[in-house]
Amino acid sequence: MNQLLLIFIGGGLGSLTRFSLGKFIQENIDKTFPFGTLGVNILASIILGIFVGMVEVKSLTNLNYKSLIAIGFCGGFSTFSTFSNDTLQLIQNNRMLEAIMNILLNVILCILATFGGIALAKI
Repeated sequence: MNQLLLIFIGGGLGSLTRFSLGKFIQENIDKTFPFGTLGVNILASIILGIFVGMVEVKSLTNLNYKSLIAIGFCGGFSTFSTFSNDTLQLIQNNRMLEAIMNILLNVILCILATFGGIALAKI
């Protein structure tokens, strides 16, 4: 299948999932801290980690999978620009401790989630 079409489909599904899940998390946990963005970024990192682990363990080299999952879905699902804007909003509202916490949580937890996803795929 055409790589661009797979990226388009994966990106669309990732974006819709990001919107729905992010909104659900934000509305049900805390409306003042960007937990929706954090949750989506962690999950995107786990998904990408699992994919990378599967590539390593199962020698999964099919470009269609990479286009659909890694580039398309994870690209549409992860939210770095939203994370950046959320952090800027916290800074502009003089909520520096929360801004720092947002940065640290997103970076540290997403790296750990990617590592966990890779480890999970190797089981």
